[in-house]
Amino acid sequence: MRPERFPDASERLKAATDKLEAGIAELFDSGRYTEYLTTMSKFHQYSFRNVLLILLQCPNATKVAGFWDWKNKFQRSVKRGEAGITILAPSSYRRLEDVEEEGPDGRTVITRKLVEHRTFRTVTVFDVSQTEGKELPSLTTELTGTVERYADLTGALKKLSPVPVMIEDFPGSAKGYFSAVEGRIVVRPGMSQTQTLKTMVHEVAHAKLHAVPSELDRSSREVEAESVAYVVCQHFGVDTSEYTFGYVASWSKGREMAELKASLERIRTTVAQIIDGMESPEKELSPVSRQETPRRVQRRTAAPVR
Repeated sequence: MRPERFPDASERLKAATDKLEAGIAELFDSGRYTEYLTTMSKFHQYSFRNVLLILLQCPNATKVAGFWDWKNKFQRSVKRGEAGITILAPSSYRRLEDVEEEGPDGRTVITRKLVEHRTFRTVTVFDVSQTEGKELPSLTTELTGTVERYADLTGALKKLSPVPVMIEDFPGSAKGYFSAVEGRIVVRPGMSQTQTLKTMVHEVAHAKLHAVPSELDRSSREVEAESVAYVVCQHFGVDTSEYTFGYVASWSKGREMAELKASLERIRTTVAQIIDGMESPEKELSPVSRQETPRRVQRRTAAPVR
């Protein structure tokens, strides 16, 4: 009898990315995705200048709207004492002016007309973290549960990370961030072991892939980092599919998942680098055994992304 052949590393990696793609495609076809898109379409699309203004005043802002938009469109109220974010809004006015025009005989004549002028005024918006009320529909869910060899896995990640990894609180609703300017990764404390591990891999992926400015937009960067986190966690027996599928779907522009497909090679290369770094040199952090299947985490509750 021919001995059973177990898949090698490249085959396991392909299987994990295939599962990721299939899970996201299934989510795209669900009513949950439609509800999410409907709600997100209500948020105003801001100019590049206003995006910079928002990030300067509230670096961890994710979704912003005006006071009355939060109340009327989203059934949420701005918390008492919250300081607003000042941005610029176009404004126009008309006034009577003398306008030079060419008359029928070719001569210049002066006509009194209403002339429209465009200018800007300041308006105040608030981030979702500054509001409370009805929950916004989310494609991501908070991961719960413990992780075997948690200290070993997170310790190995910190050693291979290109920048220091800090566990500390910060404003906003994100679970972690990588800052090339600060030269560090920050992960929020108080999360479950599963969520912390997944977030840490996500941010290490950002540090490896996106430390140098490139033509990739933010959507593609987030798809790459979260896909790396999913495959690395899967390799070590931690299933984050219920979080990752929704996260990638929320950042994807279209149902064909163009960002994911275009980034697969970069994702696979970075996954291999992280796994090799975590398993070397002692190879103590071996992947989940061939007899095991990735463990399902416990039931989750809705939470913001990353």
